[in-house]
Amino acid sequence: MHYSIQEYQHIVLEVHGIQIISWYVTKRHKYQWKVRGNRIEQVYHFKYLGMNFSYNNKWTYHIEKTVKSYKRQLALLAKFFHQKGKTHQRQNTMQVLHYEATSRRLAGCSGVSASFSGDACYPNYLLVCHNVLTKNYQHILALVFAVQEINRNHQILPNVTLGFSIYDSYFDAWWTYRGTLELLSTYNRFIPNYKCGTQNNLIAVIGGLYSTTSLHLAGILGLYKVPQFTYGSIPRKSDKAESVSIYKMVPDEAYEYAGILQLLLHFRWVWVGVLTADNDIGERFVQTLLAVFPLSGICFSFLERLKTFYLGNIFDLINLLVSTYSVVMESNANVVIVHEEHMIHLRWLLYLPTMGMVTMEPQGKVWIMTAQMVLTSFIYQRSWDIQDIHGALSFTVHSNEVPGFQDFLWARNHFWTKEDGFVKVFWKEAFSCVFPTPFLSKESEKICTGAEKLESLSRLFFELDMIGQSYNIYNAVYAVAHAFHAKQSWQQKHKDSVDRRIFKVSNPRSWQLHYFLRGISFNNSAGDKISFDQNRELMEGFDIVNLLTFPNQSFHRVKVGRLDPHAAHDNMLTIHDQSIMWHSSFKEKFPSSLCTESCPPGYSKKRQEGEPFCCYNCVPCTSGKIARQKDMLECFKCPEDQYPNKDKDSCIPKVVSFLSYEDPLGISLAILALIFCWLTILILGIFMRNHNTPIVRANNHNLTYGLLLSLLLCFLCALLFIGQPGRVTCLIRQTAFGIIFSIAVSCVLAKTVTVVLAFMSTKPGSRMKKLVGKAFANYMVLSCSLIQAGLCAIWLGVSPPFPEVDVHSMTEEIILECNEGSPTMFYCVLGYMGFLACVSFMVAFLARKLPDSFNEAKFITFSMLVFCTVWLSFVPTYLSTKGKYMAAVEVFSILASTAGLLGCIFSPKCYIIVFRPELNKREQLVKRKN
Repeated sequence: MHYSIQEYQHIVLEVHGIQIISWYVTKRHKYQWKVRGNRIEQVYHFKYLGMNFSYNNKWTYHIEKTVKSYKRQLALLAKFFHQKGKTHQRQNTMQVLHYEATSRRLAGCSGVSASFSGDACYPNYLLVCHNVLTKNYQHILALVFAVQEINRNHQILPNVTLGFSIYDSYFDAWWTYRGTLELLSTYNRFIPNYKCGTQNNLIAVIGGLYSTTSLHLAGILGLYKVPQFTYGSIPRKSDKAESVSIYKMVPDEAYEYAGILQLLLHFRWVWVGVLTADNDIGERFVQTLLAVFPLSGICFSFLERLKTFYLGNIFDLINLLVSTYSVVMESNANVVIVHEEHMIHLRWLLYLPTMGMVTMEPQGKVWIMTAQMVLTSFIYQRSWDIQDIHGALSFTVHSNEVPGFQDFLWARNHFWTKEDGFVKVFWKEAFSCVFPTPFLSKESEKICTGAEKLESLSRLFFELDMIGQSYNIYNAVYAVAHAFHAKQSWQQKHKDSVDRRIFKVSNPRSWQLHYFLRGISFNNSAGDKISFDQNRELMEGFDIVNLLTFPNQSFHRVKVGRLDPHAAHDNMLTIHDQSIMWHSSFKEKFPSSLCTESCPPGYSKKRQEGEPFCCYNCVPCTSGKIARQKDMLECFKCPEDQYPNKDKDSCIPKVVSFLSYEDPLGISLAILALIFCWLTILILGIFMRNHNTPIVRANNHNLTYGLLLSLLLCFLCALLFIGQPGRVTCLIRQTAFGIIFSIAVSCVLAKTVTVVLAFMSTKPGSRMKKLVGKAFANYMVLSCSLIQAGLCAIWLGVSPPFPEVDVHSMTEEIILECNEGSPTMFYCVLGYMGFLACVSFMVAFLARKLPDSFNEAKFITFSMLVFCTVWLSFVPTYLSTKGKYMAAVEVFSILASTAGLLGCIFSPKCYIIVFRPELNKREQLVKRKN
């Protein structure tokens, strides 16, 4: 079917200057554009070889701007056929840059070479048929450079010339399988396993860049045991028959995932987002993350899958990108892991604000990119800003500067190299020019002259430095050459012992290289060691680079780290924090990526219900607990001898506390006790000096002296409660207090009973006269005291008091105290004293109105009232206090009750003796009786 150039029309649909789709039809085709609301319909019909073809396509158009459609005359024709739902395409497989070999050829089946063919567009593939990834042209040049170096170096393959062919995979399994079978067929005849005629002397295959292509190749090459070198990431295969022929120039992806995890843990990024391709590879990546990362404390803010752009669903996919953009930018995760086989989705995602599809401006993110992703652009993305990628961290295939490669690029006359079937497509796309033809339109802006310089291109479109994937191709070619050299050396060494037909040079067998490939080890021209491990993986690691972008669409890679899969687990990752430049939106030294801001010291993390485990609330530590560091899962108690500070972020040693003489309270009580002792001694001296006066001799002066002595001992007993408790002081202080107080109260009771008995004995016939006297009073004092002494003896025998260190009662103090041993016995002793005091109070109250000049019943009543009041208030006060204040309360109660007895009973008598001696006479006593 032949048409003149004028009969062709180029149909282009543009949105905001972005070429969405372009194809060619003839003027004879009947086509029609219809724009109905937000739907665009295009239908055309044509006839070819007697068959009727029709094409109908519809798009839902959600961009609220004008769709511009225009026509332009071109000299190229893309045959675009549809018949009864089936797509028929012209085969585009061709041999380019074909270097004739004397004995064999190295075939490279490149998964990216379809990007450089440029003369065929087929439906339902990528967004723009006529836009190619010009950066991948370097892969072909690296192959050419390596082959030329080897052919010039006669020490590697003497008398042997290495050649190659390049096949196109079209990103399609059918074409990949067909191209692979062509390699196994007779030259220029598609008959697999047919060995007649000119043969393709195939010894190895390099391919492909994408894992899908590599796996398709392996399905056939594995059957023939043809060595296959993959220069892109590829998962490990469970099928040993296929995987035994695969040699990976990129370390296994499991190492890369481990490196990403180490990187996140290094910077403490525990709240991350994930963008991955919506295919089997992306799903495997997601499943790996979900299985491994949470075990190390990493959780995910979002997991978004990016669908491949196809012609028929472009606008639906843009809507999905808008939804994904909102999720990514609204998330508080500052770190996003991107796992794709190219950069197209990420570039589109960040271009949505410029298109006006979203209103939210891009937020600064740390993009972590896998090794398969290379920062590149399609030609239609030439003006797209890349500033949002600034500061990204990318795992890249290790590469080094290969001597002579840049000289090769500069010295090679690319434009006029006839064997290079890719250069014109590359040149046209990279430099945005067209080649002069007789049918060229006058409106063309720029003509390709061949004088254009590669160094003038942005690194987004072509790089002069050898990138990682090209470096892998370079090393793969050398690996094959060294393996073949090793085979030749072995053949020469054992030429007498093996059948020469097996290793015939003119008919090499690819399976023979496996033995030698497993054992090769050499240093390439860049100084890197090339060898394979037991899994046929290159013993090399990944470089970690920091991408620095600039407003002029240029960028620079800065190597900031290294991932060595063969090092110890803790030493796999080496990262230089200070060399990294982050996105300008991050003000802090290192960006953080947390679901919740770090809990400061003094707070613990409490997980939020229904949220990932990285999301939590900060809860203050409870009483007695601290959190020394940030993000503590739990607060913990201080040691027993320490207590939390105010902020609950550290422990402070507790102060040892007891009622000491250095303490103001202790010394005050001690001085008060000594003052009362001095007063008691003074009163005792006054009474002894006036021993024979009536007021002293009245009511049994022996009981008076005994009472004064017991009160003196009570005051002195209070001093036992002051000072550091010891074993002896703890044993005697409560028992001494109980017995001495019982003696004092017994004396008071005896004096009161004596007064009552004295008046009762005056009645005629009263038998009470027998009880009136010193003997009865002494017996009463002795018996009451012995009962208390018996209680104290039982106390000491059953559960004696002992010194104790109390670290729990007081938050900030360690209390040195006497443990009473048996609280029951303590309250029994105290209760018995209270019983004696109550009896004395009752008897004194009854005898208060008896006619006696020196009747003490009134004074005893008041003294017992004070005594009982003090000790009744002592019990609740004692129980409600802690530490040294318990001892202070007891000392104060002893002093107050003893002073009450001393003051109420003896102060009136001292007043008479000292200030009113005229009342201290027998005549005054008789007068008052009458």
